[in-house]
Amino acid sequence: MTDTLPIARAPRVTTRRRDTGETSVELRLDLDGSGRTEISTGLRFLDHMLDALARHARLDLTLRCEGDLEVDDHHVSEDCAIVLATLIANALGDRSGIERFGWSLVPLDESLSRTAIDLV
Repeated sequence: MTDTLPIARAPRVTTRRRDTGETSVELRLDLDGSGRTEISTGLRFLDHMLDALARHARLDLTLRCEGDLEVDDHHVSEDCAIVLATLIANALGDRSGIERFGWSLVPLDESLSRTAIDLV
């Protein structure tokens, strides 16, 4: 009888900083986390939605963003999304061991949330 060890998977943790004329974003993402978050964008609703995403997906997410909120919330929202999407792609690497696409329907209070995703 031979003992086999599980194949070690590289940690799916990544960080990035993005500085533009409008924002400064620092983000750390661990795809294999437990749902811990430290989020500060200056937009309480965006903070809430990112926290909910991380908690339900069991991602560890640390995000700090400073931006031109005196103008509007567009640049902060956009740049946080750009950095988060980039880090998810980086952390997934060659996508080995994951399903390419999926979908879900989730009832939330008086609404129904529908999501479909393709991780090409």
